[in-house]
Amino acid sequence: MKNEKGFTLVEMLVVLLIISILILVTIPNVSKHFASIDEKGCDAYILMLQGQVEAYKLNHNEYPSSVTDLIEEDYIVEEDLRCPDNTEIKIVDGKVVGPANSET
Repeated sequence: MKNEKGFTLVEMLVVLLIISILILVTIPNVSKHFASIDEKGCDAYILMLQGQVEAYKLNHNEYPSSVTDLIEEDYIVEEDLRCPDNTEIKIVDGKVVGPANSET
């Protein structure tokens, strides 16, 4: 017999077992953070829109009555205002209202 160097089947199975365990540990942790990422992204988007509402008020001496006022005056570009988690954002009495701080 020749003395060939290489990996045995047992060594390959051990490596696959270790990789499988690592994947099983990391996937739940990664998926758990997606919700907090969407929430923080929505909060940042609401703060940015609130800044645009305040800029509109400074220029026009009144709050916009709706999102379309901001779009028509080129304060924002998107007409479909949604958070990363696809919830709608509204403007109520000069305040940007999203899912985290909605008033019902």
